[in-house]
Amino acid sequence: MNVLVIGNGGREHAIVWKLAQSPKVNKIFCAPGNGGTALLAKNVPIPVHDFAALAQFAKDEGVDLTIVGPEDPLLGGIVDFFEERSLPVFGPSGQAAKIEGSKSFAKYLMKRYGIPTAHYESFIDYESALAYVREQGAPIVVKADGLAAGKGVIVAETLEEAEQALYTIMEEHAFGQAGARVVVEEFMQGEELSLLSFVDGETVKPMVTSQDHKRVYDGDQGPNTGGMGTYAPVPQMSKELVESIVETIVKPMAAGMARDGIPFRGVLYTGLMITEEGPKVVEFNARFGDPETQVILPLLETDLLEICLATVNGELASLDVAWKQESAVCVVMAAPGYPADYPRGLLIQGLDRKHAGVAVFHAGTVETSEGTATSGGRVLGVTGIGRDLQAARQAAYQAVESISFEGAHYRTDIASRALGK
Repeated sequence: MNVLVIGNGGREHAIVWKLAQSPKVNKIFCAPGNGGTALLAKNVPIPVHDFAALAQFAKDEGVDLTIVGPEDPLLGGIVDFFEERSLPVFGPSGQAAKIEGSKSFAKYLMKRYGIPTAHYESFIDYESALAYVREQGAPIVVKADGLAAGKGVIVAETLEEAEQALYTIMEEHAFGQAGARVVVEEFMQGEELSLLSFVDGETVKPMVTSQDHKRVYDGDQGPNTGGMGTYAPVPQMSKELVESIVETIVKPMAAGMARDGIPFRGVLYTGLMITEEGPKVVEFNARFGDPETQVILPLLETDLLEICLATVNGELASLDVAWKQESAVCVVMAAPGYPADYPRGLLIQGLDRKHAGVAVFHAGTVETSEGTATSGGRVLGVTGIGRDLQAARQAAYQAVESISFEGAHYRTDIASRALGK
């Protein structure tokens, strides 16, 4: 079968890498792709928002399935566009993707379906939001309602930080239209957990658990990023807890959306806080997480293509999704300055070195006449796979130390808390 993967990040490289292991896959195309996807697929220079060109390419090349990676085209309705042209595509409709595209919409659905989450209010007026924050006090969480590349959430430890967050989002328009509405939430204490699930309407097949590290510096210091590293599975989360999350949160959300005429098909990402009162939803996303995908897919035993086809065809219930009894740790190597402004075009050294139990996923890279260079903020996701978390972590960091580019920075504590370090 011929498969088209849409996107150009580390998530898409991981998807291409996993698809390349399927005996059922003939050709893989990636639009627009990056320096890593070019090693396994044919990169196609079509932007993710050019739905007409992407659909025409899929038709001309006999693409049997298109898998959409990023959230922007999903929210823009690319799945609807492809389905209207009878082109098989993996991902939720534009309406279903609103669960990620609008935090206030997601909160409305959670309230409607009785899904536990933080108390909140949403605002389109700056003065009203400011008055509410001052009334509630800190710590408190301020979120841009729309998509902001993983950077629109500010956990304010002080009232001053909360007021500044509101001003930055609503008055300075730091995130453009995404910040026209803000959601202000209570601060939840506990341990974070990511649970991604394959969903084909009402059937839910959970993946292994993972834990992201959002803050840019060690010890969860500094501003939020798109994700500086992750690991899977999360050993401190019991099987019973995960089953409870599936039964009380993921399945009710899928069933509720199906009942309301907006069935979700694709990957439903549930971001959770495990509080003293139990699991509560921090956010829902409408696609594979990044960098969670870089640790989840290496642990997947079942053919990814088979899972995607079953999801698209509504046959997920009949498929057994199996996982390896191993662990994976991903360390993100970022460009100097990230998550603020950063340079591009820095040559990367050491990518030709092979390491047992390691997969290097390209995110912000591009091929030049001089070699592979940086082209984004998060440049590489270096994933170690091992018999346990300690072995996976050791493999990842050994590989990281052999790769370099000017000003590269990364966290040195990915998965350390889970290992008691």
